[in-house]
Amino acid sequence: MTILEKAAYIKGLADGLKPDQEKPEGKLISELIALVGDMAEELSEMKGDANELRDYVEELDDDLADVEEYLWDDEDDEDEEDDEEDISYTDEIVCPSCGETICFDEDADLSNLVCPNCGERLSCSQDCSQCEEEDCDLKKD
Repeated sequence: MTILEKAAYIKGLADGLKPDQEKPEGKLISELIALVGDMAEELSEMKGDANELRDYVEELDDDLADVEEYLWDDEDDEDEEDDEEDISYTDEIVCPSCGETICFDEDADLSNLVCPNCGERLSCSQDCSQCEEEDCDLKKD
């Protein structure tokens, strides 16, 4: 039973009682029943408006998701392409402490090279591809 139906049922009960409109109690009951009816109509309208707004917001959310997918998919593709282009390692070595392969480019400061896995500092006094020192951690085999 909806709220409008309940209000109509209460009005029917009151009409069946036939309250005397000349007495204060009768007037009060009639006015309260009218108030309940008015409130039920307002609530019913508000519920309808809320349902319309919910449907509208769901449509907007779907449209926004489509726009986000369109925009972000393009950006993600571009970012992946940029990331692939930006990474260009020219040398790689194996850390003597943990065995982790470390990649670095020709611009890397070899005097401050640190293993990202174990934190061990590796030392080399010159360009690794030309390194001939026996005690160099970066010496290629």
